[in-house]
Amino acid sequence: MVVIGENRLILNDISKLVFEDNKIDLDEKQLKKVDDAFHFLIEFSKGKLIYGINTGFGPMAQYKIADKDLKQLQFNLIRSHCSGTGNFLAPIYTKAALIARLTSLMQGFSGVNKELVILLKTLINKNIYPCIYEHGGVGASGDLVQLAHIALALIGEGESLYKGEIKSTALIFEIEKIKPLTIYKREGIAVLNGTSVMTGIGLINLIFAKKALHLSILFSSIINELVETFDDHFSEELNKVKNHIGQQKVAKAMRTILKDSKLIKKRADHFYQNHKIKRDKMDDKVQEYYSLRCVPQILGPILDTIENVEVVVLNELNSVNDNPIIDVNNQDIYHGGNFHGDYVSLEMDKLKVAITKMTMLCERQINYLLNNKLNEKLTPFINLGILGLNFGIQGLQFTATSTTAESQTLSMPMSIHSIPNNNDNQDIVSMGTNSALITKKVIENAFEVISIQAISIIQAIDCLKLSDKLSLKSFEIYTELRAICPIIIEDRPLYKTINEINNFLKEKTINY
Repeated sequence: MVVIGENRLILNDISKLVFEDNKIDLDEKQLKKVDDAFHFLIEFSKGKLIYGINTGFGPMAQYKIADKDLKQLQFNLIRSHCSGTGNFLAPIYTKAALIARLTSLMQGFSGVNKELVILLKTLINKNIYPCIYEHGGVGASGDLVQLAHIALALIGEGESLYKGEIKSTALIFEIEKIKPLTIYKREGIAVLNGTSVMTGIGLINLIFAKKALHLSILFSSIINELVETFDDHFSEELNKVKNHIGQQKVAKAMRTILKDSKLIKKRADHFYQNHKIKRDKMDDKVQEYYSLRCVPQILGPILDTIENVEVVVLNELNSVNDNPIIDVNNQDIYHGGNFHGDYVSLEMDKLKVAITKMTMLCERQINYLLNNKLNEKLTPFINLGILGLNFGIQGLQFTATSTTAESQTLSMPMSIHSIPNNNDNQDIVSMGTNSALITKKVIENAFEVISIQAISIIQAIDCLKLSDKLSLKSFEIYTELRAICPIIIEDRPLYKTINEINNFLKEKTINY
């Protein structure tokens, strides 16, 4: 059970709720704070002009709304902004968005009736997913359009995903005996004004990005093992003199993975200890290509970036990000722009650049394994059949290369693509939802390339007949992957195998 409002949520909480289907409860003290803010707003707003309570929205805020129309105002806001297009968000992203919205409202600064947070809790625990479209939000007043689709479900309208099928929300509520949300004062705008969809997508992006990086460290280590490289480029001595924590962590992980390998060599044994070099050209490679030798220096900045992004996105998750802010302690209401999504947008841009660079490393390592002129150890395309008649895994490289190229193009920053809209009320916007969605695509691409890299590695292990000399960590993943992808000798279609390995790697926990 994860209790919302009790403590600051961390990424592991999101993982438990989304991927392990843990249930949530609401902290009673915070629930009282939510209720206190609601009752304060009811009293404070009497006889006053307050945005989103008795005014229009956005550039229409200059218009005062009659008391008899205030509830209809909230319904109108929700329905009018349900204008999303494109694909629906997958359930894991929708669930994360619901959790993010609930977490913000549970801070007790939104002035909503506690019925709203209890209903959000119910949808999350019963795995009812409002149909949210990918396209629509510019990330300025937050994810207005996407959050409107959540709000539409809360009032019992629109469609939701329930037990694998899209049904009318009204029917789902009838089946589950759920009462639709009652509008009291500002429940509509409190749901719409916020960054919860971009934050929810960003949280899932982080979970997968961390897993992809761990896989890249693991597979980079195994490739170093395959070519019987020297151990000094990931040694503690070399890496500790470069003052970057990420680099040092990656090098340490490589040492842990390879500690019991029978293939990694000591440079001193070959070049230093009273050995007389008898030839002008050495059989042993003095230094490996950068894609093998510079792994700590390439993946280290990516690790640092992911960890920094995690700090910012978790700050956003645990923040109050709607407008206005209802402050019971100061007996006041504050108008501003906490719904603006630039924090998430900029961090998603950083994350997708980092993951694209990691994907580029994976693609170059695949190329190294498949190009016998580079590795000077393996057959062309790791072909274990008849050269010329069979093609090995030649076809897989085309997919890895083209997918990497797509990610390179997608890595153009989204946060700088502001387009004014809303009668220029929103004259500079974050495009945070777009940024998070494009980052999602880049991470999915990374897993596709890593899956091809995994097939290349196990094929290379069998080509060189080295499985009995691998480290325990390397042998473990080799065995698991071979159970999915039998050795490739005769040519066969591999598209289903790539997908199966992709699914396996996304679900696997990587421990060093």
